[in-house]
Amino acid sequence: MTEILDWERILLNDMPVTFLLEVVLRSVVMFVIITITLRASGKRGIKQLSIFELVLIIGLGSAAGDPMFYEDVGILPALTVFIVIISLYIGITKLTDKFRWFELILEGKPLYVIREGNLIMDSFKESGLSKDEFFSELRQQNVEHLGQVKTVLIETSGEISILFYPDEEVKPGLPIFPHELTEATKDIPLSGLFCCSQCGQLDTLPAGTHHCSGCTCEEWVTPSQSKRIA
Repeated sequence: MTEILDWERILLNDMPVTFLLEVVLRSVVMFVIITITLRASGKRGIKQLSIFELVLIIGLGSAAGDPMFYEDVGILPALTVFIVIISLYIGITKLTDKFRWFELILEGKPLYVIREGNLIMDSFKESGLSKDEFFSELRQQNVEHLGQVKTVLIETSGEISILFYPDEEVKPGLPIFPHELTEATKDIPLSGLFCCSQCGQLDTLPAGTHHCSGCTCEEWVTPSQSKRIA
């Protein structure tokens, strides 16, 4: 009488036991590839989840799902994938806790993208965010212009941390609403206080055309001076 449940097929699907060693190698290689890919994708690609949480989800998701649907995928190889990935995760987490330099290599470090109301262009480019995305994030935190903001960091998780000026210290700054940015001009008709449309640097300028001393941009907008509405 034929057995209803063929446990040898269910567990290994006619694969030799030595195939589990190949599964270990495949799991390690894919773990490294996924980690490098997510690390290279920038902070926009890992927002809210750490790199290793994403690696865990991606790696274990496939390993768990395939044996459920495909009869040619054995349970033991999938279980081996689980053991390898979780072991790698635990081991790397311990290394990042012990060695700061190792954590910096894998996770990166928080980026200061605004200081004293001005965009730090080099850091901002490194973040991988577009200006529209970044300003949208600030607007959702009730920011109207950069003069309300003392410091902004993009955390390693992709989250944005904001340190505001108190109302009495708010200064004129670059407006971040789309309709205000479209009013940027290269030709300043009258002398006055203007801010660079690119980095937000403030300058008192005479009529004419001028380059920003911070980022060499040629377009200027009238700064906003409103207090923050919490």
